[in-house]
Amino acid sequence: MKKSLFSILFSILSIATYACPMCEKQQPKILRGIAHGAGPESNLDYVIVWTMVATVFVTLFFAIKYLVKPKETDANHIKRTVINFE
Repeated sequence: MKKSLFSILFSILSIATYACPMCEKQQPKILRGIAHGAGPESNLDYVIVWTMVATVFVTLFFAIKYLVKPKETDANHIKRTVINFE
């Protein structure tokens, strides 16, 4: 049951990831086949997107870093009230 559900879900998602032929013609060479709609209108669009990608990765890095090693040793820290909840 799990395998058939996973197979159906995977096939539906894989179909939705490909661009239609009309959208594919409008995209620049690097985005052809993977993006829908109109392509970027200027180089500023690329700068904005790559800035957001970098921001997301930096945020993800620090979120994982402080989740693994929070470096809070104070006994009165707010996390202690959650951990020692009685």
